[in-house]
Amino acid sequence: MGYGGSRKDAGQAIGRCGDEGIDGIIKEDRLGLDIIYIQAKRWENTVSRPEIQKFAGALQGQRARKGIFITTSNFSREAIKYVTKIDTKIILINAEQLVQFMIDNDVGVSPVAKYEVKKLDLDYFPEG
Repeated sequence: MGYGGSRKDAGQAIGRCGDEGIDGIIKEDRLGLDIIYIQAKRWENTVSRPEIQKFAGALQGQRARKGIFITTSNFSREAIKYVTKIDTKIILINAEQLVQFMIDNDVGVSPVAKYEVKKLDLDYFPEG
């Protein structure tokens, strides 16, 4: 998506035991002047406000101003409302948005077919 230069340099997965609620980071620019922190949940249940509050707290612990919370499910109304009321900017990406980003950026997908659409070339035919 244009962050941090090449795909290799753009981000890093850091989620593991003791990750303090942060699963990864994205360098917002090539120089790494600003970092966006990521939390990812592979869930079937709806992500509720308390999970977003935990992530907001983890961002505070990093002195971070920006975060992205990604889920394979969806967010509750309360979670969506909560992120609009806090100073820290948190973007919520649900399963549907995640799939669209993957398609738009060719991540984890392979093209199956391409279609060519043709139109009549009127310059080819002489007038008369």
